[in-house]
This record gives sequence, structure tokens and C-alpha cells, in this order.
Amino acid sequence: MARIAVLTDDVSLSEPSMVEGFPGVGLVGKIAADHLVEEFEMTHYANVYCDGIPEVAVYRENDAELQPPVRIYADEDRDLLVLQSDVPVRPDAAGELADCLASWFEELSVTPLYLSGIPREKEGSVPSLYGLGTGEGVGIVADVGIEAPHETGLVSGPTGVLLSNAVESGRTAVGLVVESDPRFPDPEAARVLIKEGIEPLTGLDVPVDDLVERAEQIRQAKDRLAKRMQEAGEESTQARPIGMYQ
Repeated sequence: MARIAVLTDDVSLSEPSMVEGFPGVGLVGKIAADHLVEEFEMTHYANVYCDGIPEVAVYRENDAELQPPVRIYADEDRDLLVLQSDVPVRPDAAGELADCLASWFEELSVTPLYLSGIPREKEGSVPSLYGLGTGEGVGIVADVGIEAPHETGLVSGPTGVLLSNAVESGRTAVGLVVESDPRFPDPEAARVLIKEGIEPLTGLDVPVDDLVERAEQIRQAKDRLAKRMQEAGEESTQARPIGMYQ
């Protein structure tokens, strides 16, 4: 059974945005989520437990404290939440998690921002970003000028499950899809995701110079996870075109 274990009562939030960072194509969602947590030195706010989440313990460099693989971080001043995941999550687990998050979203009036990469066809081009929405999310995306997709497609993996749950329930949610490298971690696509998507949607200014400067270091650090995601199949969050007549 899924549950969210809140670790502190000292954080006060008012209609926060929540950025979701499950691993997927180009690891764009994870890179963006990790960057927000590190850049803003966000508070470890809650742990997420679910039957389908791998039962592993995560440790950090130069830090002896063990943590579960899926966590939520908070920034009270910025009214921001980030869901950070260090492991692939099966879609069946995401379905249970979506039901658990639903009541929590309503309680805190959370607007979730779900992130996904779509394989980029032209190498060397600036990644394009597209916006999706359910409920009031459609208007939220349009109001900040994020373009709708230019072709028919679908979002799969755990992020697809979370978006599907929002569609079924009629809740407000935003989806961001960015073109990204399907083979390797893609910090440039994550930068576009942050600057052209997360920033206008949240009204925040997110420094990304460090993200760009450390692009090769980030690629190397995330490479093992990226390879696991390529092998994970349905556990990998991704958007993909399906064609109008398929």
C-alpha cells in the first residue's frame, strides 16, 4: 500500500507546484529535479513508500545516512515541491502511488508538473518543448506561451500513469515534454525544460549555469542509470509519437 511519510511539520506551503522527476528518456526529468533540489538546498520533506518501489536503501557521497529511493523535497519560500526518484518505478506501482498522491494533492492544493522526454530526431538542434494539461492545466500551459505538441503521441511509464490518473479524475495537472537524446543523459534538454517550462510555470528564477558547465560530469554520473532505463522498457518515462492513423 502506498503512503507518504511526512518528516517535518516545520514547512508551510500554500498551493505549491510539485515537479516530478522519475527517470526516463535522456533522464531529463531526473536531472531537472535533482538540480532544483541541489540548487535551492531544499528540505527533505517526506518519504514515499509503495509496494512496487524497489526495496533498496540509497546512500550519498560523504554522507552515512541511508534514505529510501523515492523522496519529496520542499522549499517553503518558493512554494515548491520536488519528487525525486533514484530508481525506475513500475507502472503498476505508479498507479497505486497516483491514488495515494491524489488526496495529498487536494489537501495541499498542489499543482503537479509531470516531466518527460521524447526522442530527438535531429542531433545538434536546440530541444523543443511542448506543454500538455488536464483540468485547469491546459489554460496554465497556454497562459505562459508553451506550445502544444505538433503531432499525436502518448506518454508512457510511471509519468504516463500519473497523467492518466489526472485525466480520469479531472484533476489539474501539467505535462512538459522535451526533445532529448534517447541514448545518453541530456543536461541540455533538462536546461530547456527548466528555463522554458518550469520557470514560467512557477514564476521562479532557476540558475542553470552550473548545470551547463557540469554537463559532461552529469552525463558520466547518470550514465549507468540511463543504461538501466534503456533496458527497463515500460518502467521508463517517455513520450512518443503514435501517428494519427496507427
